[in-house]
Amino acid sequence: MTSEKKLKKDSIFAEPKQHIVDFAFDDAVADVFPDMIRRSVPGYDTLITSIAVIAERYSQPDSRVYDLGCSHGAATLATYSRLKNTNVEFFAVDSSESMMRHCKEQFSHHISGTEVVCLQEDIWETEIEKASVVIMNLTMQFIAPDRRQALVDKIYNGLLPGGALILTEKIHYSEPSQDDLLVSLYHHFKSANGYSELEISQKRTALENVMKLNSIDQHHSRLRSAGFSQVSQWFQCFNFVSLLAVR
Repeated sequence: MTSEKKLKKDSIFAEPKQHIVDFAFDDAVADVFPDMIRRSVPGYDTLITSIAVIAERYSQPDSRVYDLGCSHGAATLATYSRLKNTNVEFFAVDSSESMMRHCKEQFSHHISGTEVVCLQEDIWETEIEKASVVIMNLTMQFIAPDRRQALVDKIYNGLLPGGALILTEKIHYSEPSQDDLLVSLYHHFKSANGYSELEISQKRTALENVMKLNSIDQHHSRLRSAGFSQVSQWFQCFNFVSLLAVR
């Protein structure tokens, strides 16, 4: 795609740091995000393509599609490409000014006019109405744990009957040996994609205070508590999963 001709390589954690600050979606991260996400999330391109296919299946006439925590807008763009000739409204939401700037630039190469509404705001401020599809791709893990149920409830209430939430997350396992195995395999994946042990270690430290993982059972329980009638796991690669929750 036009905006990806010259991908900047992620080397944010390549050099030793005396003090590692909490991870943030700032200019440094936004500038290298396409490279970072593909080298850090197993099956990322498959996820994006499949999210769009699922969104097409559950989209409804005269409804809305929300991408909450859209970053560069990859899921929005993939979904738009499948639904652009329908009367569906698109909303791409992210609180990061840096991410939203890149998102708008990305859209400018592929989308004409104002066919996608870009909202730079906290997803708590986003009014979710008439939604047939809500996408949260690696977003919930950055929400404070004690606010996650309320957010899922809000999404459920904003969905039309038969509407769907597509929720992708990195998870942990309650059984230590299983969790250790999946974490180890994931680190091997990152190493195979060119990240050094130093980069893996320093980024993990930076994420400790800002990315809080749930188990798959916790995600299922939260979705069921909100009222979703059907919850299905449709994707897993190492310790990354994606769930489809239907109202």
